[in-house]
Amino acid sequence: MRHAALLVLIVALAVCLLLTGCSKAKPPSGDTAIPFGNFDEPGGRPSTLGNEAAAPAEGGKKFTLGMSQCSLNEPWRVQMNKDIEEAAKAHPELTVLYKDAQNQAEAQQAQVREFISQGVNLIIISPKEAKPLTQPVAEAMDAGIPVIVLDRKIEGDKYTCFIGGDNVLIGREAGKYLVKLLGGKGKIVELKGLETSTPAGERHKGFMEGIKGSQIEIIHTADCRWLEPNAQKEMNSVLTKFAQIDAVYGHNDPSAHGAWMAAKQEGKGREKTIKFIGIDALPHEGVKYVEEGILAATFEYKTGGKEAIEMAARILQGEKVPKSIVLGTRLFTPENVKQGGQEIKVGS
Repeated sequence: MRHAALLVLIVALAVCLLLTGCSKAKPPSGDTAIPFGNFDEPGGRPSTLGNEAAAPAEGGKKFTLGMSQCSLNEPWRVQMNKDIEEAAKAHPELTVLYKDAQNQAEAQQAQVREFISQGVNLIIISPKEAKPLTQPVAEAMDAGIPVIVLDRKIEGDKYTCFIGGDNVLIGREAGKYLVKLLGGKGKIVELKGLETSTPAGERHKGFMEGIKGSQIEIIHTADCRWLEPNAQKEMNSVLTKFAQIDAVYGHNDPSAHGAWMAAKQEGKGREKTIKFIGIDALPHEGVKYVEEGILAATFEYKTGGKEAIEMAARILQGEKVPKSIVLGTRLFTPENVKQGGQEIKVGS
């Protein structure tokens, strides 16, 4: 009996050790790789990644990319992630891990540093603001991790490749279009994006160039942080202050649409007399608004998601890529929207 009891004890200990070993081999809860195509939960904290997610792939033929999105609260940025996802389907050697900083620069700094600690092969970042994200990107480069900067810029040139539209050009074309639309004079409301982000500054700069020499007067500006609810709230206030408003220049389509909603809800019919123009031209958003007669115009601002994946694949194969890739734009108006808009060439 004593021998039998001892044997049972030994077997129990062995089973226990085996189970313990198996549990250590698993990643901790919440520390698992996100399969390609998955995103951080909407409204949730950024997902964490297990070390195994970023480990060098067998044979060096597979790569892990970290994608840090500044915010998924904007339709355009949701589309950017979708474009990345779609483009990556053509590259089975790539696994993309997504993080949403939820419009917080500090969270995005932490995300980049987490990608570095995980040892991903390449980072794609669409920064919330230039200055706070410059140092984390530099740290990634120092760690030997290439970085593709999408849409919004960082300071300096310590990155591998920047991909984005020409915001000065788009702003200038928006200004020129409004001058033509209003016959050279009028009172304008400008609803800006996040003022500390580079596209907002560049779209304002270009717009001022576009209306230069005209009698266009900007009677009110506001920082709407790219968000439609902010623009609608701001426009509610503006409508009570100004009896004459000829046009609204929204730095993105949600801002222009929010302003239109405010004018409609005012109940005086001004949504039909004020001209609203925006930027982005997503097919299901800005272009649709033009088709419906809500916007007088929108300018395409490509997400660069497809181009980012193409450049990432080339970089990871050891190819040299351009330091800067400027994406083209198109003007959509009621007259040309059915024909797919009018191309505006970079440099024009």
